[in-house]
Amino acid sequence: MAWTAGTAVLVAVLPWAASGRLPARLAIHWRFEDGAPDGSMPLWAASVFPALIWLGLAAVALLTLRRGAGSSTESPSPAPGGGWVAVTLLSAGALLIGTQASVVRANLDRADWHDARQPTFWLVATLAATVAGGIAGWLVSSRRRRAAAPAAQERPRGPVLRIPEGQRVVWLSRTVNPWLRLLAAVTGLVAAAAVVALVSGIAEPAQFWALFVPFTFASLAVAGCASVQARVSERGLEVAFGPFGWPVRRWSVADIESARTEDRTPAQVGGWGYRLSGLGTTVMLRRGQCLVIRTRVKGAEFAVSVDDAECGAALLNALRTPRSHGE
Repeated sequence: MAWTAGTAVLVAVLPWAASGRLPARLAIHWRFEDGAPDGSMPLWAASVFPALIWLGLAAVALLTLRRGAGSSTESPSPAPGGGWVAVTLLSAGALLIGTQASVVRANLDRADWHDARQPTFWLVATLAATVAGGIAGWLVSSRRRRAAAPAAQERPRGPVLRIPEGQRVVWLSRTVNPWLRLLAAVTGLVAAAAVVALVSGIAEPAQFWALFVPFTFASLAVAGCASVQARVSERGLEVAFGPFGWPVRRWSVADIESARTEDRTPAQVGGWGYRLSGLGTTVMLRRGQCLVIRTRVKGAEFAVSVDDAECGAALLNALRTPRSHGE
């Protein structure tokens, strides 16, 4: 929703933000042969129409996703078609934002729309951003599908104290903090707006860097702590952060001295996200039960707030016990 609303706002506001430096009508189309403009719109139309097109496309995509989710309510896996919806929204949003920025740049400081030259370089850059957006959407949705499939097929239903010989058991749990995710989206949109302002010629490089660097850093840092996936297998414990599952922290079974569950709150560990406190390291995305491990190195503790933490702890302890493998 933040991407949908933010894209609509960026597309609609951009021409008005530079209205004092734009002609009454904006060139919106150019001849391929000589790059001369052959189509124009009033400033208000160039602002409103792309935003309406985007909102219509986003509405269709989100309704399609909701219908798919409704038809698979009994399945824990993501809704069918969710990957294509993510690709469509990210790539189409990048295309519209880039195109709008290119149009504004081409018309900037022109007395008449006939004087605007085709912004070839920026249109090529927009196409590259469109492809990158589509790839990012596909990677995120593919990772979620891969995470959901093993969780549905192999996740144990209760504490595991003994693993039958010859069988492998995998436990998966994923937690998302919607408020941290929203904050990451908002700060990311501010950074994207700085890029759009630079591309369109509205912002100077000094203004661009003053906004882009801190908000990009904030967005990446918050996004990395907004979601987490914990996985327990014969290799030990793996905790992956962020929408792309990176960075990743890993502990082998031999590195883990013990595993347990413990109720923790943000107040106990110093807040939300990746926290260091007297309790050790805690990934706090929601208050309540956490999977806690004690490592053999200096007895350090690491905790992550995930659902069904008791099952993950039981499996880790089972993997640490030779008899659990039928030996």
